[in-house]
Amino acid sequence: MSFNEGKVIPVDIKNEMKKCYIDYAMSVIVGRALPDVRDGLKPVHRRILFSMHELGLAPEKGYRKCARIVGEVLGKYHPHGDSSVYDALVRMAQDFSMRYMLVDGHGNFGSVDGDSAAAMRYTEAKMNKIAAQMIRDIGKNTVDFIPNFDGEEKEPSVLPSRFPNLLVNGSSGIAVGMATNIPPHNLGEIIDGTIMLIDNPDISIIQLMTAIKGPDFPTAGIIMGQSGIRSAYETGRGKIVVRALANIEEENNKHRIIVNELPYQVNKAKLIESIADLVKDKKINGISDLRDESDREGMRIVIELKRDANPNVVLNLLYKHTKMQDTFGVTMLALVNNEPQILNLKQVLVHYVDFQKEVITRRTIFELDKAEARAHILEGLRIALDHIDEVISIIRNSKTSEIAKNTLIEKFNLSDKQSQAILDMRLRRLTGLERDKIEDEYNELMKEIAYLKSILASEEKLLSVIKEELLEIKARYSDERRTAIESNADEIDVEDLIQEQEIVITLTHSGYIKRISSDVYSAQKRGGKGIQAMSTKEDDFVEHAMVTSTHSDILFFTNRGRVYKLRGYQIPDAGRTAKGTNIINLISIEADEKIETVLTVNDIYKGGFLFMGTKNGIVKKTKLEEFKNLRKNGLNAITLRDGDELLKVKMTKGDADIIVVTQNGMAVKFNETDVRPMGRTASGVKAITLKEDDIAVCMDIATPDEELLVVSENGYGKRTPTSEYKVQNRGGKGLITYKITEKTGKVIGATVCKSDDELMLINSNGIAIRINVSDISITGRAAMGVKLMRTLEEEQVVTIAKITGNEESDEKEEQISLENSQISINEEDNDSSNNSSLDELLNRAMDEDTEK
Repeated sequence: MSFNEGKVIPVDIKNEMKKCYIDYAMSVIVGRALPDVRDGLKPVHRRILFSMHELGLAPEKGYRKCARIVGEVLGKYHPHGDSSVYDALVRMAQDFSMRYMLVDGHGNFGSVDGDSAAAMRYTEAKMNKIAAQMIRDIGKNTVDFIPNFDGEEKEPSVLPSRFPNLLVNGSSGIAVGMATNIPPHNLGEIIDGTIMLIDNPDISIIQLMTAIKGPDFPTAGIIMGQSGIRSAYETGRGKIVVRALANIEEENNKHRIIVNELPYQVNKAKLIESIADLVKDKKINGISDLRDESDREGMRIVIELKRDANPNVVLNLLYKHTKMQDTFGVTMLALVNNEPQILNLKQVLVHYVDFQKEVITRRTIFELDKAEARAHILEGLRIALDHIDEVISIIRNSKTSEIAKNTLIEKFNLSDKQSQAILDMRLRRLTGLERDKIEDEYNELMKEIAYLKSILASEEKLLSVIKEELLEIKARYSDERRTAIESNADEIDVEDLIQEQEIVITLTHSGYIKRISSDVYSAQKRGGKGIQAMSTKEDDFVEHAMVTSTHSDILFFTNRGRVYKLRGYQIPDAGRTAKGTNIINLISIEADEKIETVLTVNDIYKGGFLFMGTKNGIVKKTKLEEFKNLRKNGLNAITLRDGDELLKVKMTKGDADIIVVTQNGMAVKFNETDVRPMGRTASGVKAITLKEDDIAVCMDIATPDEELLVVSENGYGKRTPTSEYKVQNRGGKGLITYKITEKTGKVIGATVCKSDDELMLINSNGIAIRINVSDISITGRAAMGVKLMRTLEEEQVVTIAKITGNEESDEKEEQISLENSQISINEEDNDSSNNSSLDELLNRAMDEDTEK
């Protein structure tokens, strides 16, 4: 046989080389260098985490040698060099490389000085707690599995990744002809941005940047300016300048520069070496000594200066000539359906949300199939238990189990699986307790099946599940931002890019908030039906509504005495009939906190006061300007004593008449001048002397042309003109304002109102009724009133809420917003026509809710 025999195919070497190189390039791009947009992982990282999951290296379990992990990855999933796998594993365990470490390393895993990790035979590792969220639900058919390199094993094509890991931990990699460099971010900010996108799919990148401020590097540092961040988020490419955190200290007439934080991925040892070289080459003068005092407590580089050196000049030279100021070039390149794409911030989040919708849908189908299969078996067992004597007789009289099974199928119309389950049933299942367990399990399964089907039937329900699980991860793993962002003088602030416009903000009783442009509420004639302002649940209603501006401050006061602030544009924009966003997604209130008062303030903080009242009859007056600068996590507006709660907060000019009503039907009316202004953390002074079994239920401003409406726990109520309450000294026992009897029960709430307002009452069973204030009788102070809401023996009215009516006034008023208008301190700014238009907008926003 000749070796020259066979078919020879002539090829063009140019085309063949081109084809082979393209195949190689795509293999590198898809199979090695670039992360997937869905889980933010390259194949090697994905295989490491999956292998650790397969080895049982959960966060609560013990460590395993890294050599064992690397061997598992190499042998089953990653046919490349062991160093590539170990290096990737090491990086996932370095707190200076990963913002949220996915691997919990035990041993020497390198340092910020560039020291390499110990050999894999010496180090140990397991999954970190947050890595469990990357793997979570992988066993519930949430992702596709593909054959490994030799077809012997199956590996996931992507991990479920229950948080947006691509942005949270970032990624960097060099492929063929392209590279990616995505910075890490703060987990809480990314989840907030994701939820904003879910609530408003049409949200702009500028609006997303109100939640996602910018990259958050594990080594902290300072980002200089926002232009690079904005460019990266809008186009997928940008240059972000990052500086070291350096402070100038003076000691013995000499200055020194202390460096505590470095830009991301800067080698500390090489930085110190480069500074020494600059001093040696006389490119930087004025440095007398340089040493590294870093320890396990943190980083500390000390740069001693000569006596005649200008510390600011030296520091600026260090920023200019060393890595103390570095540029992070952002290229947000990731694989989308195995194709490399440059993505902007919103596109990354959209792809992630779409992926999570698929994950939750597949998980729900898996759980539904499992639940229905179990319910099917239980239905068979229930039939058997209902006919147990006949079943036992059939089994005893059958020669084989196959005959018994077929007889059961024919007799009771059972399936094969049900019949087999009956044959496998143990005798102890015949006891009464076991029968009850089967019934209870079946009933619980039917509830679970109904819930799972509701998720599959409603995209809104599906998205709510995604939001709830994201918020759960945020609560467990989120931390404070490390990297500060400083604006450059020549840059435009993000707020300047948001158009100032008039908006309507509504907050419901259950805590759903939204904003909408006031233009949506077109002008209508008096007495019109209005348009629907918000879609609410049956047991929910709009409790706070106001017309304000996108650039105004919105203050939220809770029953625990804390105050939180949002700018108008930070409240998500929503459709006219949309439910809105839950307030807990926007401010960091605790589970037992409830929003009691919402106030809107423009840029003029001087001249006004905030007047507060508590359940223990304490009041306090504080200058409004003390609340101008609020932290993101809120501040204490008042220091509450044990067992006390904040009732209400009002804006005043300092001379209003205040009325306080108690549970036992007492009321005191006094002038605000009796209370001196106090600091923000003060506790306040006594407004009314309470008996041991009494608490305050209302604090309001008593205007002469309005009435005080009082409601009792058994559903009785009445109105009394505020003029019938004489002004007294603060701190007295007050006057009788309601006749308390066994029939009426104690006072549950009170409010100052007008005849065209409406009142919402809610009882202990969650039933709500809405009535016109004009339908409530006007009586004397000590009267019992009329029945407003029927209550059964075990029911009581638990809360009331006033809904402002449609009264229009042509008179010019000097008004500092009660709950539904902006503060206007200067009389010149208080134009009557403007106030009228604001009132009209608010009234139209509420008309449809009144109709419902």
